[in-house]
Amino acid sequence: MDIFASFGHGLLVAMQPENLLYCFIGVFLGTFIGVLPGIGSMAPISMILPLSFYLEPTSALVMIAGVYYGAEYGGSIASILMNIPGTPSSSITCIDGYPMAREGRAGIALFTSAIASFGGGMIGMVVMAVLAPALASLALNFGPAEYFAVILLGLVAASAVSNGSPVKGVAMVVAGLMLGTVGVDITTGAERFTMGIPELRDGVNLVVVAMGLFGVGELIVSIKANASGAHQTDIDYKQFYPSRAEWKSIFNPILRGGAIGSFFGALPGTGQTVASAVAYAVEKKLSRNRGNFGKGAIEGVAVPESANNSATQTAFIPTLTLGVPGSASMALVIGALMIHGITPGPRLLVEHADLFWGLVASFLIGNVMLLVLNIPMIGLWVRLLQIPYKYMYPTIIVLICMGVYSVNNNVFDIWLTLAFGWAGYLMRLFRFEPAPLLIGFVLGPMMEEQLRRAMLLSRGDPTVFLTRPISGVLIVITIGLLAYSCVSALRARRHQRGALRSAE
Repeated sequence: MDIFASFGHGLLVAMQPENLLYCFIGVFLGTFIGVLPGIGSMAPISMILPLSFYLEPTSALVMIAGVYYGAEYGGSIASILMNIPGTPSSSITCIDGYPMAREGRAGIALFTSAIASFGGGMIGMVVMAVLAPALASLALNFGPAEYFAVILLGLVAASAVSNGSPVKGVAMVVAGLMLGTVGVDITTGAERFTMGIPELRDGVNLVVVAMGLFGVGELIVSIKANASGAHQTDIDYKQFYPSRAEWKSIFNPILRGGAIGSFFGALPGTGQTVASAVAYAVEKKLSRNRGNFGKGAIEGVAVPESANNSATQTAFIPTLTLGVPGSASMALVIGALMIHGITPGPRLLVEHADLFWGLVASFLIGNVMLLVLNIPMIGLWVRLLQIPYKYMYPTIIVLICMGVYSVNNNVFDIWLTLAFGWAGYLMRLFRFEPAPLLIGFVLGPMMEEQLRRAMLLSRGDPTVFLTRPISGVLIVITIGLLAYSCVSALRARRHQRGALRSAE
């Protein structure tokens, strides 16, 4: 009953006019950017992060969350219509969504995507409301050693369970940790890695790193990919609603996708893309229609959309209750909370109950808004895709520069953002994922602080991380994860070498 009472109170908070307004702004902006191929959710979150400085914490978090899961809704539109994923997780939707569009069933595919996204979002909301308080109660027993172990596990998970090479993932995390040490050391007062530049004494701003790596970096990639101009897409509106048989066929995939997505969303370092891929693989084995997968199966659209949206909701569980982001977007959420003087962790549910339950209730409101937006406005999103990219990217660049400048009113931040943008482009060119770098950058100072506290309390005894039960278990899991990733990488290399030898 406590959960129902808390959720009811959060619904009252979310229904306040200003929270409703910023929720709508967030979901609308997220859907709009999500429709644009290759942009993703990081660019709009980075753009509105400076705006959140001037809002109440609840309104700011509701708006950022709206952008986050709104982009997942919008990302499926470009995937289905043009076979170009709007977000990385919607790339799984391309497998069956685009064949449905080529068969003249684009309306059914888009409608199924919206319904599945709503269903997955609702499942994720319920899981978050039920599990987050229990996890926070467990986390109240955490000390500096346990927090260090949790952060270390999150960093290793973010690197080892990434889409690319585990070695490259670890390298990006280490680069992020090093970047987080730039500035004046709070404990000793010594300058670290400032290279004599006065603007770097306060460290590198989170907004600068995020906008550069993900905003400018994605734009450079998108400019090259869309140099040919706009895509022309036709939609058959005669077939819009699924038949009764199709309704029945997508019900169980939505439930299974929501369950799988909720599980992977709560694990740091996995996120929506992994959740969508695993849910699609599981559904392909369980479905009676498995032979049609990859050729336009409606289940192949429903299950990844349900999985990625449920994972989007449950990604807030470790972020808010443990202070460990599961993705780069969640790292920005932590940054936004810290800007308002709120430290994510087990005390957040007690000290800022209105913020937490208001956010959970806003998931219900935001998903309803997105359902209303996506179904009637499909034609509008398609027309926006027909705008030539040469007119679109200069506008986004100007907005990014304005957002960066508004943080400190410093032109140096703009140049630094552009430098990070080119760095992000080079990372993608050499297949280095920038997300682990941002996670390492956000968690690095927190990890260093908890390490120092633990060593002070133990009087310099490093075995404290192994002798305490919770931290010891987490350290063992971390070592096991590293070993598993190394073994998997070696097996993949052997398999590739064997395939090359057989081909010769």
